[in-house]
Amino acid sequence: MLRLLWGGAALALAASTSFAAGLTGRAIDGNYIEARTADVWTGPCFANGEVEINGKEAILGWKINHGGWDGVSLDGLSVAGVIRTEHTLGNISEPVNPSRAVLIVDSRANAAQRQALESFARYMGGELLRDVVQVAYQPVDLTIEDGNIHGGAAKLTAGSLAAIETRALNGGDAHCGNEMVFYPPLSANLNHAMPAFASTDSFSGEGLGETWSIPDRRSSFLGTFSVTE
Repeated sequence: MLRLLWGGAALALAASTSFAAGLTGRAIDGNYIEARTADVWTGPCFANGEVEINGKEAILGWKINHGGWDGVSLDGLSVAGVIRTEHTLGNISEPVNPSRAVLIVDSRANAAQRQALESFARYMGGELLRDVVQVAYQPVDLTIEDGNIHGGAAKLTAGSLAAIETRALNGGDAHCGNEMVFYPPLSANLNHAMPAFASTDSFSGEGLGETWSIPDRRSSFLGTFSVTE
């Protein structure tokens, strides 16, 4: 009898351990969008003309399609980070680039989900989202037209604070004939990323000492991400 009770206790312990492991795990995937205030798909002559003048600001947005973070389900929720740096993002001659950030967390999330979304964004943004000066709670959504990032058409709305709208790049967007992905995307853990044309790129919030609206640039990325830990 004692042996049976011990076996039952062992099974219960194993089950509770497995459940706890699931709660602390991170298994998540979704879509990503980014826009900067400098071209990311460009030729060296254009990029060299912008370095240390433009490209010190960016908006990053993530939409969770499936999964959770630290045991909290985040299916269908989104979060955005808006950053301003001292130097042009991606300028390899300035390896130290202090950044300030505003986080815009989906207001549809409950308290636990908001905390998880903030943690997730900091993880994906790394040093760029280390110094968060303000957290705002507004509806955030990222819509990919036809559900396929390869089409290039997407829209991010982060309440009344930030917005990106993109389309696919085309032949008319090539100005010097040697365009390339001059800067890599800013988010970690991307499975795929492709440049896109930003017809809208705007931030009208507080906290960064600057607002902007810089449409019609070759300054965006669309991608997919996944994390499993």
